[in-house]
Amino acid sequence: MKSKYRNIFLLFGIVAIVVMLCTFEMDYADLWQNLRRAGCWFPAIVGLWVFIYLLNALSWYCIIRDGKQTCPISFWRVYKLTISGFALNYATPLGLMGGEPYRIMELTPYVGASRATSSVILYVMMHIFTHINFWFFSIFLYIALYAVTWEMGVLLAIIGAFCLLAIYFFMKGYKNGMAVRTLRLLCHVPFIKRWAVGFVERQHETLTRIDHQIAELHQKRKRTFYTAFLLEFLSRIVGCLEVWFILNILTTDVSFADCILIMAFSSLFSNLFFFSPMQLGAREGGLALAVGGLSIPLAFGVYTGLLTRVRELIWIVIGVALMKVGNKLSNE
Repeated sequence: MKSKYRNIFLLFGIVAIVVMLCTFEMDYADLWQNLRRAGCWFPAIVGLWVFIYLLNALSWYCIIRDGKQTCPISFWRVYKLTISGFALNYATPLGLMGGEPYRIMELTPYVGASRATSSVILYVMMHIFTHINFWFFSIFLYIALYAVTWEMGVLLAIIGAFCLLAIYFFMKGYKNGMAVRTLRLLCHVPFIKRWAVGFVERQHETLTRIDHQIAELHQKRKRTFYTAFLLEFLSRIVGCLEVWFILNILTTDVSFADCILIMAFSSLFSNLFFFSPMQLGAREGGLALAVGGLSIPLAFGVYTGLLTRVRELIWIVIGVALMKVGNKLSNE
């Protein structure tokens, strides 16, 4: 990627960090007291994401490598791009508006524009697909652990129906590709339809090739598909340790299975407010509702949301800083 484009992404990340710091809804003295209360657990919470991002990067690397013995880009560069890409996504309203273009532009010199685009699209699809499967899995975990009232039964049925519908559409996308179909949908959206129509006409051959690569992953390279899926799903489970670490600061009466349920239902709630940068307010509300639903004090959910927000801000700073590190193109 040219330095001027990388600097644009870097500037965007810095501005987003400044805005987040200025709009943090807590007195910094109170924030410091809460961090001191966490003690040694807080470094463990931040450090946990070294391993979570490692699993994310391994999943994407499997897709890029495509079952071949060699790969034109090293794993550690993919790891760096993974952290920076997620940092831009977390800081962006609507999500997936900064990190994915950045990853494509950084990956293009190594594998070409078509393969870079298809690998990023495939990874994003896998990331969202495993998130939906994580929600679906959590329905059965809740049923196994708790008595289901009729109200909760209705809620779980609605969530289950939504997950099954989403899984169906994703499997259709994996079978037929999604690039052309997505751009054609944008052709009917006001304000951007003129751009979308022109883009589809100019890049139809490239988009068709990308769709072919997407369909080929699921149809012909099932080992790569399921390896990437399992790595992403494992990252969801490992991510639940964050909630377990935080709640163990406050109580010893919460099981790891409860933390899986808290993560699942809070992420489902916060994703309903995908338009908010860092899902400000939505995540805290989702965590409060999730722990309340499991008969855990609501204050625990608020405290969990606070520490999660600080951890996320730290990793956004790390991700943005990494954008200027190790950018010399070499034969890897």
